[in-house]
Amino acid sequence: MRLLIRSLFVSTAFLSVIQFPARAAETAQSAAGGKKIAVCLLPKKKGLPYFTSCADGAKEAAQELGDVDLTYDGPTDGSPEKAASMIEGWTLKGVDVIAVSPNDPDVLAPAMKKARAKGIHVITWDADGAKDTREFMVNQATPRDIGYGLVDTMAKDLGGAQAHGDVAIITAALTAANQNEWMKYMKERLPAYPGLTLAAVKPSLEDQKLAFQVAQDLMKAYPNLKGLFGISSVAFPGAAEAVKQAGKAGQVLITGLSTPNDMRQYVKDGTVKSVLLWNTRDLGYLTIRVAHALAKGELKPGATTFAAGRLGERKVDGDNVLLGDLLIFTKENIDQYDF
Repeated sequence: MRLLIRSLFVSTAFLSVIQFPARAAETAQSAAGGKKIAVCLLPKKKGLPYFTSCADGAKEAAQELGDVDLTYDGPTDGSPEKAASMIEGWTLKGVDVIAVSPNDPDVLAPAMKKARAKGIHVITWDADGAKDTREFMVNQATPRDIGYGLVDTMAKDLGGAQAHGDVAIITAALTAANQNEWMKYMKERLPAYPGLTLAAVKPSLEDQKLAFQVAQDLMKAYPNLKGLFGISSVAFPGAAEAVKQAGKAGQVLITGLSTPNDMRQYVKDGTVKSVLLWNTRDLGYLTIRVAHALAKGELKPGATTFAAGRLGERKVDGDNVLLGDLLIFTKENIDQYDF
């Protein structure tokens, strides 16, 4: 299957400036409907640049639609117990839609099920939960594309088919369902490069300082370590800083998933060759579009496409609304992105 990766030179976020007339008409039409649709957007951890940029896109969509009352909130420490409590509070208020990025799907599942039992629409975004806890997932890309993309990019930057040595993965939490899915496909793809051996998988708990320490420990534990994957938006810059401070840029390659703004300095100084991600602002934007359509009865099971405002038509794969292709940021194009 073709790997859906492409480097884009103009973010779709910037294309929105040419569509104001259409949006203005849409906003006026939505606002005329009367009662606003209450949508609550829950990130894994509030305050991270990744999720802040998603929230910016969510606000953009809410303003466009005109009839969305958006609440963006989440635990600042990433606690799944606090996230569950927030879902319970929103359920008591009787909001229309709760969009959840679950840090620990098992912990959040009871609260999500209670919300659905009360007639509230529940969707997931960024990370998924159990299928019986939500109606749709807004997915940035398929787990296979992400997992294969990470491995292929690492191998390419290490020399392609001749790449060899130990590699290790620094994830966020071992309970993060999305990252566990990505790792499943990373492990499936690694045999395509027989010279690479997965030496370890370590969590960093969405803590950049811990990711820094984990990367240091891995470099000491595995003398033949050639590559580090940072597969959360804070694990990647933490690992990159550890490699830089150890003076091992060029000896230990780091790649992973993070925002271009967080990785720009490491790409420019040569510590990192490639950064993978998706347009996070667009992910937040699409999530609110899906929430709105679900509340209005315009998105139903069995749909194969979804009209997503300035993003155009998006594919619906089963109960997943897909944002689209991955982006690869390199020294040549990273300055063209600001999120």
